[in-house]
Amino acid sequence: MPATANARFADKAILITGCSTGIGYCVARGLQARGYRVFATARRPESVEALQAEGLESLLLDLDDSSSINRAVDEILQRTGGKLYAVFNNGAFGLPGAVEDLSRDAIRALFETNFFGWLELTNLLLPVMRKQGYGRIIQNSSVLGFVAMPYRGAYNASKYAVEGLSDTLRLELHDTDIHVVLVEPGPILSNFRANALKALQKYIDIEHSVHRERYQAVLERLNKEGPAVPFTLPPEAVLEKVIRALEARTPKARYYVTFPTGLFAWLKRLLPTKTLDRLLRQASK
Repeated sequence: MPATANARFADKAILITGCSTGIGYCVARGLQARGYRVFATARRPESVEALQAEGLESLLLDLDDSSSINRAVDEILQRTGGKLYAVFNNGAFGLPGAVEDLSRDAIRALFETNFFGWLELTNLLLPVMRKQGYGRIIQNSSVLGFVAMPYRGAYNASKYAVEGLSDTLRLELHDTDIHVVLVEPGPILSNFRANALKALQKYIDIEHSVHRERYQAVLERLNKEGPAVPFTLPPEAVLEKVIRALEARTPKARYYVTFPTGLFAWLKRLLPTKTLDRLLRQASK
């Protein structure tokens, strides 16, 4: 879907989290080019400055910090006259590691960014959307939000939580014109693996783990240049689905991105759990 500027979107403001790189950056640039008023947020001042230098309207928003979330929302609503068409919850990171190697502090840190920050931001914006009578809440979930893969337990759990919360919120908002949409990417070209590697090195004691041999394969995947797995798509594939979620009169509850996402959604409906488990173990190697 082309991202040509359109004057009819000029009065539609969207807040996007995690815009320093990858999907968030691509979606922010693409929607701005299409004519939307984009508030591209990031958690580091240098990222905000870089985004502003490219002509994006950018603010600090750290999903781990309630005061930062509140300040960003207050500033955005002041600039828009108290209105916001949509939020694209996107900021997140991965933490590879076996479940038995995850500390409480490690998974808490991941959930602060990947789940609790999204919940707090969404709940701050819902009264605004209720008052204006419309809105779109678009959640950047994952194929790992409905199927699990080994050594991704923390990330799996955070995305399953996002999916459960989003499904519930969609049911609770059924009698409004506020739509809750899940975008579910598979492998996408971004800095995700580089950031996941940093988290792995910070939180997982590989040397003393019973899984240390398996971690060598994990490290090879995270350090690999270019696409790590087949069917990897550029972040523009996510942008296309976000545009559909924003512009459809009645958006779908879910938009699959990449072939593996659609395939595993189909297989989950058809296959017994043990058979699906075997395929997921094989796919994760």
